[in-house]
Amino acid sequence: MLLDNLKAIVGPGGWTCDPDALEPHLTEWRNALRGETRIMVSPSTTDEVSRVVSACASERVGIVPQGGNTGLCGGAIPDGTGDQVLLSTARLNRIRSIDPQDYSMIVEAGCILSAIQDKARKHDRYFPLSLAAEGSCQIGGNLSTNAGGINVIRYGTARRHVLGLEVVLADGTIWDGLRSLRKDTAGYDMKQVFIGSEGTLGIITAASLQLYPDPGELTTAFVAIRSAFHSVELLAALRTSLADRIQAFELISDRALRFVVRHIPDTRMPFDKEHRWYVLIDVAQGRDDGLLEQELMRSIEEDLALDVIVAKSIAEADALWRLRHSISEAQKHEGASLKHDISVPVGSIGNFLERAQSLVDKFIPNARLCTFGHVGDGNLHYNISQPKDGNIEEFKTRGADLSEAIYALVTGIGGSISAEHGIGTLKKECLARYCSATELDLMQSLKRALDPLNTLNPGKVI
Repeated sequence: MLLDNLKAIVGPGGWTCDPDALEPHLTEWRNALRGETRIMVSPSTTDEVSRVVSACASERVGIVPQGGNTGLCGGAIPDGTGDQVLLSTARLNRIRSIDPQDYSMIVEAGCILSAIQDKARKHDRYFPLSLAAEGSCQIGGNLSTNAGGINVIRYGTARRHVLGLEVVLADGTIWDGLRSLRKDTAGYDMKQVFIGSEGTLGIITAASLQLYPDPGELTTAFVAIRSAFHSVELLAALRTSLADRIQAFELISDRALRFVVRHIPDTRMPFDKEHRWYVLIDVAQGRDDGLLEQELMRSIEEDLALDVIVAKSIAEADALWRLRHSISEAQKHEGASLKHDISVPVGSIGNFLERAQSLVDKFIPNARLCTFGHVGDGNLHYNISQPKDGNIEEFKTRGADLSEAIYALVTGIGGSISAEHGIGTLKKECLARYCSATELDLMQSLKRALDPLNTLNPGKVI
């Protein structure tokens, strides 16, 4: 009865029960989790989403919203029972409006991130959210996990780019909060409740986004450094001279780079000599397009940097960024891995990496670290590949204890166990352990208030 009702709501082109069509939507990017469902619906309007959610609520059936399915924590995967309904936002893909003078645009949840960037560019405006999956991830998923990406140092996380939201609540009610106001102190800022909630409090169907002036040409540099401690020192020095013109500042370990060169075609090491660590930098040129190069030369003199490559063309810059964006794909070829999307205070990055290395040596001595991250906001992807030719099951068993030790270290120095990929199902137990009792109680109270029947993405986050 429910399935027939859902099919009627979304129409002939808006649902599938075909196992082959469902298959790509039942596992996350790393194939670490798998779920089941009898049907995936793809509403094309907010009204259809509302009616689907209302129908599921009336039957007390769980509904799992899914965007581009590029997440790493299982937040968009149904459980294994097959009883939950999967809701794809892929057909909610319209850019409803853009107002260049107001520096804002209204987009639907299924819009691909790169399409939003391109639309803004055509109007001489800039949308700064940028990450490796931008060609396939959807803005609704980006907002539901409060995605970060490479430009956080200058522009902040996804949360800072949202002026308003349209959200379908647990009973199917539509909240229209698509305002483009920069200042509004009329009560609670309700949009913030849904950003980062991973679809557990409401389903985002559209967003009013803030745009920015086009930063113009960027200068890209690849810098070899002696240690992760030097990355923090180098960033501090560059911020003194370049201020907010630093767009991105990415830390990359030598092994991460070698994984890319080994598995990704048409890539090569940027320097003839190997170094332990590197940083990849984007800077808005401003009036002096040689200032970054000048400052980096000074950094070499002061022993903050060892070697520098400054891209002389867009093609060279793209090649350098391809190395960074290919790390996750390359690591998949190296077998099983542990992923730790964590954040620590920026000044503690070197200290964390040093202490975490001791933990890895203790629990899995021959494991291979593949570390990279965003130095400017303290977000590190502390990824660990299994020992070469090692036993996968043993690695996973010992890896669970290692992850617990790493998370304890992170929280002990004032960090977070989740920086930009969310909690989903993979980190739900960790959240319960490392979140304060008061904070967890507040989250649970909010969930009960907004989703009393627990039908919105049940089993995720809390």
